[in-house]
Amino acid sequence: MGLFDFLKKKPDVQEQEEIMALDKGLEKTKTGLITKMSRAVLGKSKVDEEVLDELEEVLLSSDVGVATTLKIIERIERRIERDRYVSTEELDQVLREEVAGLLEENQSTDLENAFAEPKQKPYVILVVGVNGVGKTTTIGKLASQFHQNGLKVVLGAADTFRAAAVDQLKLWGERVGIPVIDHGMNTDPAAVAFDTVKQAVEMNADIVIIDTAGRLHTKVNLMTELSKIKRVIQKFIPEAPHEVMLVLDGSTGQNAFIQAQEFTKVTEVTSLAITKLDGTAKGGVVIGISDQFKIPVKYIGVGERISDLQVFNKTAFVESIFAKK
Repeated sequence: MGLFDFLKKKPDVQEQEEIMALDKGLEKTKTGLITKMSRAVLGKSKVDEEVLDELEEVLLSSDVGVATTLKIIERIERRIERDRYVSTEELDQVLREEVAGLLEENQSTDLENAFAEPKQKPYVILVVGVNGVGKTTTIGKLASQFHQNGLKVVLGAADTFRAAAVDQLKLWGERVGIPVIDHGMNTDPAAVAFDTVKQAVEMNADIVIIDTAGRLHTKVNLMTELSKIKRVIQKFIPEAPHEVMLVLDGSTGQNAFIQAQEFTKVTEVTSLAITKLDGTAKGGVVIGISDQFKIPVKYIGVGERISDLQVFNKTAFVESIFAKK
């Protein structure tokens, strides 16, 4: 099967809706890229050094990042050297193939059953990220989609230094119809995590999602807090947490890189959720972060609806932002 053969298959209704939502959510990024690429190749019949210089600027302006942009340009240069000639008409296809190949190498593998019943139960997810990135909303949307797939979910409100985070998670629990364990504000996050996992084990839950680490200003305290949380939940489930998910705001561009750098210094991050891509032309940040940190992008947020938190599909993502209309 070719890299983009999945697009030739007739998608079912749900797949069509997801593709439409993805295209709509990434429209600003796509419009910016296609418009700038069209200018870059204007009057040119083949991809030459001048076109590549322009393409470099296009990728940088979409917040792909310097290191990743240079890597993409080098890959295209090798492609030109191998094929002897690449026309400007072929550039978008070549770019799609090289970026998709880069994401493949960076462990961003497509997850067909991300909301299916986990093999390890309860499957514990610790969620980290600074305030304002959409962390608690992402947890609520994840919980809702797990719940809609028939899984038993428990939430833990362990971001206890921000009252709004606790209250917001409780509202999500009421909205979705799943239990939320909380001790209120300014309480021990580890104690919340302990009680959350304890209840999850007792009720034979499938998924545990614990909201935590909403600040970065004291790295030592953050590291200590996360270490303590891991120790207490391992009293019930020795291999937990099974996943540490970092939520990043895609609309902040390079600031999302900085947040990823800081969090990966203090804890092992095993997956990424990149939110708010619908409000920005900086969707290239997904490519750059995946490449620079070698952490799989698991979910992307492309709108306000619960279903707009989508499982990341690298091929559909690349097709959506780079393919000509």
